[in-house]
Amino acid sequence: MPHFLITGARGGQTKSAAAPSRREINDLINDAHQFTLYIRALNAMHEDSQSKITSHFGIGGIHGLPYVPWDGAGNTATTSTKTREYCQHMTVLFPTWHRPYVALYEQVMQSHALKIAEDFTVDKETWKSAAQNLRAPYWDWATPGKIVPPAKVIALSDVSITGFDGNPTTVSNPLFKYTFNPIDKSFGTPWDKHQTTVRDPHMINSLTSLGRRDIPDMISGLFTTAETWSEFSNKAPNRSGRAVNSLEAIHDRIHVYVGGHMGNQAVAGFDPIFYLHHANVDRLLSLWSALHPKEWLKNDPNSAIPGTWAKRALTPFWNTDTGFWDSEGVERTESLHYTYPEFKNLDMSNSNAVKDVIQKYVNRYYINPTSSGGSGPKNPPNFMIPSGVDFLAQPAAGGDTPPVAHGASTATEATSTVEHVAEEVRNPTASQESHPSTAESGEPGSGGPNVIHDWTARIHFKSHELGQSFLVLIFLGDVPDDPSQWMEAPSYVGSHVAFFNSAAEQCGNCQSQIDIPSEGFVHLNSVLARRSGLSSFEPDVVTPYVRENLHWRIRAVDRSAVSLDQLPSLEVTIASTPMTKPPGSIFPVPGTSQYHHHITHGRQGGARHAQA
Repeated sequence: MPHFLITGARGGQTKSAAAPSRREINDLINDAHQFTLYIRALNAMHEDSQSKITSHFGIGGIHGLPYVPWDGAGNTATTSTKTREYCQHMTVLFPTWHRPYVALYEQVMQSHALKIAEDFTVDKETWKSAAQNLRAPYWDWATPGKIVPPAKVIALSDVSITGFDGNPTTVSNPLFKYTFNPIDKSFGTPWDKHQTTVRDPHMINSLTSLGRRDIPDMISGLFTTAETWSEFSNKAPNRSGRAVNSLEAIHDRIHVYVGGHMGNQAVAGFDPIFYLHHANVDRLLSLWSALHPKEWLKNDPNSAIPGTWAKRALTPFWNTDTGFWDSEGVERTESLHYTYPEFKNLDMSNSNAVKDVIQKYVNRYYINPTSSGGSGPKNPPNFMIPSGVDFLAQPAAGGDTPPVAHGASTATEATSTVEHVAEEVRNPTASQESHPSTAESGEPGSGGPNVIHDWTARIHFKSHELGQSFLVLIFLGDVPDDPSQWMEAPSYVGSHVAFFNSAAEQCGNCQSQIDIPSEGFVHLNSVLARRSGLSSFEPDVVTPYVRENLHWRIRAVDRSAVSLDQLPSLEVTIASTPMTKPPGSIFPVPGTSQYHHHITHGRQGGARHAQA
């Protein structure tokens, strides 16, 4: 029986890369040709019958409900097993399973764009070329200043594009929502009451808070501290004990903070923003893999779920009529006919050269996204503290200020294209090389140069224990009584979230992990530097302060408080990881994380034991 084979989008200009690049959404909306084709193609997918496997609904349903086989792959949730196993969460396949998933959406979207290009009555060849080069855009929520998507994604129900005659026209915005036609009978409460996808009305404020505090620290940690595939790939506890957020744990926060359908695994795939989000998750996978070229699906004995995974089928994504893509087959993005701007003009066969360029790019774009013309950090090194914060100085009036992109004076100016920054990394000017953004001085009292302790709160809980998505929030200082004010409080540090599946009983993967805790980390150094008045990050200095000032709370997605006794699996433990900055290196080298169980032991939701 012939199947729909996932090939990715095809064609396009490949002069400077192995395949056309996916573009950041803020960049794509400024390209009248590609944005017009993208919007029209998504509308075509929305208008397709929900029974069609390549419709927006058909592809979105792969992620969860209605839990039926896609194109004859695997079993249905109505069989004797009562479950279907497609989507990989909390396994080492999380990053690789979503790669052909986004490529499938991209492939179908481009196929519509190619047909639509033929309908233009002016500049037809230009439209056809734009369609050939069109790839699924990504929403780079990891970059300071871009965590809130543009209005054409989240605010406008209608959007202006180019008509077939070359004149402006207004059409329904397919990025704003998806309209179910009909609401599928598999949907339970509350999803059976929503004719369209919805998002949290507080989404913008929540994302702004996330971008100001959590995301910069988490992304920095992901690139500097996650060294093995199991540490990087998924949120199952890693037996190595390394205190670092996984890509999946970071990804979960975006889902829950966008909220609505996106905040529930069973229906997240129906929100059009899902594919912008996961294209960026895939991009971060590409960047991390370039920094760790020998780690792809490497079997790690410290993984919570050890095994040989590289050849395991990524169902339901057919690559032949008899078989599926596997993780080994999707390691290189060009196998699915796309790349990212950071990899243009690079010889991908030379992994060392690629690693060198990407390391410099990541350092400039995510680790130290600040102007080299500023005063810069003195103590401690800026790989742990935002630029401009002097650890020995008192906090500036006005509280926290979100960092901005390299060379930008405001977040608004932090919109230069990825291609521009990547090109500067590949071809630095003499002035840029003479003003490195890496720190040269060490932490006072560290006993050695370029060493600092990275303090984190490790959070464990069982994601299905509350029967809904929720957040565990960490504070250093007083906590407001009103839970709606928690994320705006000066004492708020960060959160770990539960990305819940309301149809978990139909999800085989969910059932197999029901007792495995989700692991996430909240970085404390930034708030310690701004609020504590301490003289160093040494354990004997930090421990008493954290013990006295650390608090945690649980908040439901409706912004109501949840009693700690409703989450008996919760365990908050404090860890410190020594980070060494060897002379001339770009990234710090993480040491062994030490867990200070006594800080939270004896408190509800604290460490189970006083010692490790």
